[in-house]
Amino acid sequence: MKRTLVLLSALVLFPLAASAQSTTAAEKSASRTIRPEDLQAHIGFLASDLLEGRGPGTRGDALAQQYLAAQFRLLGLQPAGPDGSYLQPFDLVGMTGHPETLSFTAPQGRLALRFHEDFIASSGVQAEESVLQDSELVFVGYGIQAPEYEWDDFKGMDLKGKTLLILNNDPEDDPKLFGGKARLWYGRWDYKYEQAAKVGAAGAIILHTTPSAGYPWQVVQTSWSGEQFELPAAGAQPRLQMKAWTTDEATRRVVQLSGRDLDTLRSMAQKRDFRPVPLGVTVSTRFANQVRRRPTANVLGLLPGSDSKLSKEVVLYTAHHDHLGMKAEAKPGEDAIYNGAVDNASGVAAMLAVARAFSALPRPPPRSILFAAVAAEEQGLLGSQYLAEHLPVPAGRVAANINIDGLNIHGRTRDVTVIGLGKSSLDKTLTALAAGQGRIVRGDQLPDRGFFYRSDQFNFAKRGIPSAYFSSGMDFIGRPPGWGKERREKWEAEHYHQPSDELRPDWDYSGAVEDVRLFFLLGSHVARTRELPRWNKGDEFEGPRLQALEALKSEGAR
Repeated sequence: MKRTLVLLSALVLFPLAASAQSTTAAEKSASRTIRPEDLQAHIGFLASDLLEGRGPGTRGDALAQQYLAAQFRLLGLQPAGPDGSYLQPFDLVGMTGHPETLSFTAPQGRLALRFHEDFIASSGVQAEESVLQDSELVFVGYGIQAPEYEWDDFKGMDLKGKTLLILNNDPEDDPKLFGGKARLWYGRWDYKYEQAAKVGAAGAIILHTTPSAGYPWQVVQTSWSGEQFELPAAGAQPRLQMKAWTTDEATRRVVQLSGRDLDTLRSMAQKRDFRPVPLGVTVSTRFANQVRRRPTANVLGLLPGSDSKLSKEVVLYTAHHDHLGMKAEAKPGEDAIYNGAVDNASGVAAMLAVARAFSALPRPPPRSILFAAVAAEEQGLLGSQYLAEHLPVPAGRVAANINIDGLNIHGRTRDVTVIGLGKSSLDKTLTALAAGQGRIVRGDQLPDRGFFYRSDQFNFAKRGIPSAYFSSGMDFIGRPPGWGKERREKWEAEHYHQPSDELRPDWDYSGAVEDVRLFFLLGSHVARTRELPRWNKGDEFEGPRLQALEALKSEGAR
């Protein structure tokens, strides 16, 4: 009888209903614990100069980890790392070194590009030296192999030992291809480097333009010019000797050296029948690398669920705790600390506020909640990659991932931006919950940026875990049309990955609070609804999800 009463009380607090419209009284009350002063306090510490930009493997990184572990303990979360710890430690391989020049040679003459001004480059091998010696330069268009679109930029050409010149983004002329203006995984720089390595290339150079990248050249300079990190190389994994970016102007000079025109090559690359173009130019460079292992850690805290069966499944919240550290070549008196207040001290603060709201519930939801502050996101989503490969539960038991990367600091909005709208059943729930706040859901309002593939949820989506990644809207209350987009673009141009991303007294947290409450309500709904979220039929991640669920059945785990 006592067990029956306990179960009935749980159902009152957390009805296992499929209705996305339902929000319990307990959830509404708990959501009110999410307050601007708490967000500001967490951001204030994590983005302080004391933490020196939270660069991976640094003192500031370790301080951030300990702060988060202490907060998880304070909220009553259980350690979810190995050996009863809140920390999930792993090693990074840090590489410091770059060429001062890239030398291009053709029958018509020679050309040397200058580091930082014309190009940015780093080692693709975890070795003490990187070498390109008279490597043939080949233009490979967008460097995409996509069988589902009947698209192959390589056409079977032998590219071993060559250096590939690659356009950023993906073709946009045909709206039926690659999502039209929306950037897919095929348009991302990391995909292009990965493909170049797979075909045996020695080097890869991505042509930067602000429209194709979604950010100005200064972001490339700050993000790729310091120590670069990777997870330790595994086995015989193919590697590039050099990974580089070049400016549009510098690339034009290189292509002119070959006697060709860059715009003509761009035009050729828009069509399926494009074939790689050897440019009759060779590339040479040699530079030393300082290679060292540095420890970092994800920070994991678990709120066990209240249902004996569903508690084996988890709703996973993620936010990355790292940033870019210290500016290596700062001038005297120059601000050298990349504080990373919005990106992503604010996201971590939001996750802590969500955790506090869950701890304020009179009873945990049926499913467990796993909070993960992940490391090394700025280095290529490395912490979430490690977590996805070492989850505390099988991927099929992760009901959903809710990722938080940056908060709205400009005030309330009438809308909510859902990155990747249309990909999963989470959209329906999110739309209904936003309506409860008097807001509407819009798809990605900057689709050319490829945001879904640029943050930590991507690593979990690749393993089939339905993922929600949403941010503030752009229709700001009390502001004229277009104001939100202008503010977003201004922030990206002036503060994104710059030392000026600092906590400021004029931030308006009213919209952030609404967004964070939505993060909480979405996770709480998933945690108490019997039906698991799913990818929409035909989505790129549906197959991995079906495989993850089938793996549970074959193991007799479900």
